Amino acid sequence: MSKPFVDVAAGLILKPDGALLLGQRPEGKPWSGWWELPGGKIEPGETVLQALARELKEELDIEVTQATPWVTYIHEYPKNIVRLAFCKVTGWEGSPQGIEGQQLAWVDPQGHIDVGPLLPATEPPLRWLRLPQQYLLTSIGNPENLDGFLERLERSMKTGVGMVQFREPEWAAKSDLASSLEAAFRAVLGVCRSYNVPCLVNSAHPADWWADADGVQVRSADAKTFTRTLPAEKWVGVSAHSTEELARAQPIGADFAVLGHVLPTTSHPGQPALGWDAFETMAQTAGVPVYAIGGQSPETLLTAQQHGAHGIAAIQGLLTT
Repeated sequence: MSKPFVDVAAGLILKPDGALLLGQRPEGKPWSGWWELPGGKIEPGETVLQALARELKEELDIEVTQATPWVTYIHEYPKNIVRLAFCKVTGWEGSPQGIEGQQLAWVDPQGHIDVGPLLPATEPPLRWLRLPQQYLLTSIGNPENLDGFLERLERSMKTGVGMVQFREPEWAAKSDLASSLEAAFRAVLGVCRSYNVPCLVNSAHPADWWADADGVQVRSADAKTFTRTLPAEKWVGVSAHSTEELARAQPIGADFAVLGHVLPTTSHPGQPALGWDAFETMAQTAGVPVYAIGGQSPETLLTAQQHGAHGIAAIQGLLTT
């Protein structure tokens, strides 16, 4: 017998300091006593954001004024299958109250969660919230550019870059520069460490670097054969240009995906961009947070998030001059 399939809108209600609201399921409901993200079933004819606003009014007596779609995630429980449309709620009127008698708690998703147990489907978004909104890809090119790049990298970390990917395919193609390439990786990693910023390495580079980095960004071609062996605390991202490539993210254990190119860019001359509508449609299928890449900069961040992106990824667009 097939299990019932339920569509749910769930809200990550976030204060400006990053605190997140969790609610405890009241007595008499399935999983009573467990903690979850507020929300509920999407009724026929409702959009996700309409359902979320209604549910948060009914559950917490707040009026949502600012919310954006984030990740659509499917979780199978013993008695049903739930498709959760997670949304970030960053604006509301009123003070959240447990209208159904449920306990509420503000928690720090970047630290220890001191309430529990958590519903199984609540755990993945708490990890995803640790991903920063701005993801910088390196493009140093050769040893002569390294010192200047490191200076710009430090300035970029001071202005919002929260994660870096070491990605130097052109440099890697020059076998006589292999030692200088590794030295550049170590130098970039050192700067990231000094600012407590995660540094991932692209899968084009030697696998024995991955353990030293904070994770790996898997190229779309490599995702076909990639098997996750990294510890759980390391990040794994997958690069994608299509729905088919995005579909590889969850099976390989990726924590996030990078999708593009969204807007026209000089690095893809003559190749049509996805555009925001196509990006949003594709991102909804990923099951993990998705970064928009291609023509991105801090000025496009809000637009990206309004179309379901976790954040933006870029080379020059995030590198401070």
